[in-house]
Amino acid sequence: MRLSLLFAALIALPLCGAARAETPLTAEEFDSYSQGKTLTYAMGGEVFGTEQYLPNRRVRWAFTQDVCKIGSWYEEAGLICFVYEDEGAPQCWKFWREGEGLKAQFEGDPEGTELSEVAQTDKPLLCAGPDVGV
Repeated sequence: MRLSLLFAALIALPLCGAARAETPLTAEEFDSYSQGKTLTYAMGGEVFGTEQYLPNRRVRWAFTQDVCKIGSWYEEAGLICFVYEDEGAPQCWKFWREGEGLKAQFEGDPEGTELSEVAQTDKPLLCAGPDVGV
């Protein structure tokens, strides 16, 4: 009996670690991690886009090879939600730490869009198009 309980506990340990790894970041944790950084995200091994995290929860986002969009973020119901100047609906994500970077999952996407941080710098996002120099 004791051996079977020990075996069950040993099997459950990795599962506990996986659940802990996906504990969503709070707004304060996300802000502390991202503030002053420019993070590049990939989806399925392909670079998806880059976001610069500015003071006061402001952001500058660009899909790869696209113009920059200015926006802001806020926390709602445990999610980090972004609103950009040219889009009305917020885009909400669950962020968590994994390894040395961030992972993010888009809320409400039946396909489960998931992004991984693949690069980080403290340099500003280089913007193509009308927002050059902003």
